[in-house]
Amino acid sequence: MSCNSVIAISREFGSGGREIASRLAERLDISFYDKELIYLAAKKSGVDPSVFEKIDEHSSSSLLYSLSMGMFSFGQNGFSPDDQISVHDQLYLIQYEIIRKLAKTPCVIVGRCADYILKDNPDCISVFIHSDFDLRCERVARVRNVPENKAASVVRKTDKMRSNYYQFYTEQKWGMPQNYNLTVNSGKLSVSQAVDVIAEYVRIFEKGK
Repeated sequence: MSCNSVIAISREFGSGGREIASRLAERLDISFYDKELIYLAAKKSGVDPSVFEKIDEHSSSSLLYSLSMGMFSFGQNGFSPDDQISVHDQLYLIQYEIIRKLAKTPCVIVGRCADYILKDNPDCISVFIHSDFDLRCERVARVRNVPENKAASVVRKTDKMRSNYYQFYTEQKWGMPQNYNLTVNSGKLSVSQAVDVIAEYVRIFEKGK
């Protein structure tokens, strides 16, 4: 199946969203970006990737202050950060620029507010993958080798982190259906079936353009 779209996938922790996104990229034969964005950002900024890995998808309280004080600006060549911007915000801004550039060709991008960053891109399809809480806890315990009595806490904490990150940088509520083209309950489907559903949506989306 050919694809001319950019698919931005947001996901609840433990929903299998990353695996679904990866397999979707394989199905559509397009590039896949998740942690790769961290290494691209590190390469661009000269920051050790391990620093960015530790803060990935965490929010900081400094960006709005930085905006109000004019500590960085956007231009034809991207942004010009000031030394006073936190490393959290530097990572977000670098990834912002990278995501905009990557979206010039078909690809699948996981998380990092890509749906919001690309909201004005007519070729972008935004997808939110979710599942029942108990199923997500079971998957986290099984796939990530988290003790069963710790899984619920890990799921809640990670969801909260992602929600805060998304809301901080977009001023929108994470997971709200109106923010996405498509929402998929992965708990009701196998990974392959979830990929089928999204791929079919992509086909219909592109046919209707």
